[in-house]
Amino acid sequence: MGGAKALPRKNRGDQTVQRQLLENMTYELIPLKNVHDQAEFLPANSTMSVTSSPAKTIDDTLDLCAAFAAQGHTTIPHFAARMVESEEHVERIVQRVNEQGIKKVFIIGGDAEQRGPFYDAASFMRSFFALSPNIETVGIGCYPDGHGGIPEEALLSALQEKQALINDAGYQGYIATQMCFDPDQIKSWLSEQRANGITLPCHLGVPGAIDRTRLVTISLRLGIGHSARYLKKNSASVIRLLSPGGYNPSKLLAPLSSHATELNITNIHCFTFNAVDTTEDWRLKTLAKLKN
Repeated sequence: MGGAKALPRKNRGDQTVQRQLLENMTYELIPLKNVHDQAEFLPANSTMSVTSSPAKTIDDTLDLCAAFAAQGHTTIPHFAARMVESEEHVERIVQRVNEQGIKKVFIIGGDAEQRGPFYDAASFMRSFFALSPNIETVGIGCYPDGHGGIPEEALLSALQEKQALINDAGYQGYIATQMCFDPDQIKSWLSEQRANGITLPCHLGVPGAIDRTRLVTISLRLGIGHSARYLKKNSASVIRLLSPGGYNPSKLLAPLSSHATELNITNIHCFTFNAVDTTEDWRLKTLAKLKN
């Protein structure tokens, strides 16, 4: 990815905003065998968002969070509602969150088969919040490119519902965009959500710098069933990532940086696909260029 061509000057956006976003970037990691090796490439005291893999358990995610926190990182566990097995399981999750001193969590419906009573993020959030976990911030997902199985009206209604749950519980919150490679689409969609009353800060979901071979390898490790569901829901994004030459993350970040203030874009949620080495190389090179 380091050989990507420089962006035309007209597309370079607000360089001050880009520096701020890149300097405080959140790294998403997946619970795979290479996660500890790749975590060595993280800068000190990073913020990492640890996903819940359908092939594993939420305890596995919390175990990783504990290991990374011991190394000085701030961790944000993903809680996939469909992987939560019971109300008693919610109690155990809250207990671990409190014991580990976790202050930020990310709550999604998830792609796993439903294992308990929770069918979406909002249904889990009600039970989770009812136990008053000692957290400060809750992140939720959103879909600028739409969702293969959910109509736009239902997505907006769910986003409004989750925002209300977060606000009513007295927590801070944010929305993190799922993969979309069209900055104009993200800008248009986010403007529309703001007009519809979605006020939570936005963390811009940006795929990191990863080559095609590693992406395919990781997809296989996630499991055929999960990969098939992901492909059905995100086929355009996967095709873009697998295209010859890959893509340059800056082509998404730069145009949107000019609109960060008006759209309340406050952070980058980077989908590293556990390619932290190449992603961090891109981030540092981009920062160096922005400082020149």
